Amino acid sequence: MSRHVLFGFHTIGGRLKTAPGSVLEVFVDATRRDGRMRQFVERVRAAGVRLHESDDAALSKLAGTPRHQGVVARVEPLPLARTVIELLDALDPAAGPPLLLVLDGVTDPHNLGACLRVADGAGAHAVIAPKDHAVAINATVAKVASGAADHVPYLMVTNLARALGELKAAGVKVVGTSDAAGRSLYQADLSGPLALVLGAEGKGMRQLTAKTCDELVAIPMRGAVESLNVSVAAGVALYEARRQRGG
Repeated sequence: MSRHVLFGFHTIGGRLKTAPGSVLEVFVDATRRDGRMRQFVERVRAAGVRLHESDDAALSKLAGTPRHQGVVARVEPLPLARTVIELLDALDPAAGPPLLLVLDGVTDPHNLGACLRVADGAGAHAVIAPKDHAVAINATVAKVASGAADHVPYLMVTNLARALGELKAAGVKVVGTSDAAGRSLYQADLSGPLALVLGAEGKGMRQLTAKTCDELVAIPMRGAVESLNVSVAAGVALYEARRQRGG
């Protein structure tokens, strides 16, 4: 597997907690001597990970952004499921019925990172997206996700409509969100095995994706704006599903 980069205290700290063996080396800003940095350095050393002192310019170049908080790590990517069936087979039955978030056409890394963070908070078991017209996990996504990118499996599929069909064949109800739907999110039964499908802002879901869903529901909008940010919409939908499952 190829190596990649993580940056930020929450992101690297989360990886050190969940998969310390995948962290190859950590680079820190030698000029930072505050308590947060000292605690972070202690965690890195306790994990037995190689630690290097660096400067802001080198860290910015390595991270690809100046917003690295003074900490950057080289890591091995975590193994992921390769198919929808593998993903479902890997789920723990004790964790309750599958709850999946499907994103159709989300290309902004900040939106994907926020969606992963929401999915983690709501207890979603995975996030699924198409390989085309979607953003993959990168350092920016991981930073925005605040560690959730390492906790929530992110499966990119070649054909999203086919993947949704496989979910339906496995007994997972596929519910899409659409402003044009005549039924409210709060009228739908979201308590069983479920995949919630959201499209990108503006364009929404592609037509074939919408046709593949078992049903479409709308998030009620009472103000002047016509739609929500995709991560906010994901939070509304996922937490309604969580509420129906008993909180």
